[in-house]
Amino acid sequence: MIEMKYADYAWEQTTALLAIDSPSGYTRKAAEWVKAAFEALGFRAEITVKGGVIIDLGGKDANDGLLLEAHADTLGAMVAQVKGDGRLKLTALGGMRPENAEAENVKVYTRSGKVYDGTCQLCNASIHVNGSYGDTKRTWDTVEIVLDENVTSAKETRELGIEVGDIVCFDPRTRRTASGYLKSRFLDDKLSVGILLGFAKYLADNQIQPARRVWAHVTVYEEVGHGGCASVPAGITEAISVDMGCVGAGLQCTERQVSICAKDSGGPYSYEVVGKLIEAAKTTGADYAVDIYPFYGSDVEATLRSGVDIRHGLIGAGVYASHGYERSHIDGVMNTLKVLCGYLNV
Repeated sequence: MIEMKYADYAWEQTTALLAIDSPSGYTRKAAEWVKAAFEALGFRAEITVKGGVIIDLGGKDANDGLLLEAHADTLGAMVAQVKGDGRLKLTALGGMRPENAEAENVKVYTRSGKVYDGTCQLCNASIHVNGSYGDTKRTWDTVEIVLDENVTSAKETRELGIEVGDIVCFDPRTRRTASGYLKSRFLDDKLSVGILLGFAKYLADNQIQPARRVWAHVTVYEEVGHGGCASVPAGITEAISVDMGCVGAGLQCTERQVSICAKDSGGPYSYEVVGKLIEAAKTTGADYAVDIYPFYGSDVEATLRSGVDIRHGLIGAGVYASHGYERSHIDGVMNTLKVLCGYLNV
């Protein structure tokens, strides 16, 4: 039976990855870190042409392979306009919401390699000046980046090297509480990358060769819909997306459980795979919930749409406040690891 130390390791790795900014389209450093992390455990890993990471976790039956998918890309933003007063208008990368971005510290990454600090603020953000502060609808037209530089014009901002198309990354604010809660932006889906590293370490430490060949694919375009559409190794018959489990009104899952998704906005997951995931949870004693996610899509659905002939599933540690300041729990990590072990009987 897998031990809690592997859940702790998963969180340690997650924390390290969360410190690397990687919104969709700006993921090279994160991919290099992921590759090195799996290689340090003794597994062969390579970066794909598209920029994701494929890892061979070993196993015997190469004609009945299992692909585990998680993603290292996150939400973020891009400079859409250098405004006349030197501030920056944004366009979202993925599902970043302006209501949630407001008052967050950011870093602006320029093409020249310079990095500048700033804050995402409501336009005219001083409550003592703006009588319409509370009535203003937060959109990407009503919030802006205020740079922590002495600039008051577009010319001065451009002289710093900042231009349209530069990447804007939001502070993750990563925390682990004494009670075991895990809080950060972008647990979706760096927590799952950490979980796959915890699972890989368990295999390596115990010199386990699963009965079937197992691959992992850490994708880098999931948040914009096409992360898992390429780089499927030969012999794969099933793919499971390890992504965040939804927690919210009308759903059963909590942050301390592993969620098994039966259906999301893309339709039902494989009835056979969902059934085997439930049995794996029961066999290993994992605390689990089965849920339907109303506004969700996963890497493995992109894999299916690419035309490969596979069965598919989705699991993940429960995460509250998705696409915001997210929260999970170390128990949810442990329960997800149990399901992976039970599914592969290792």
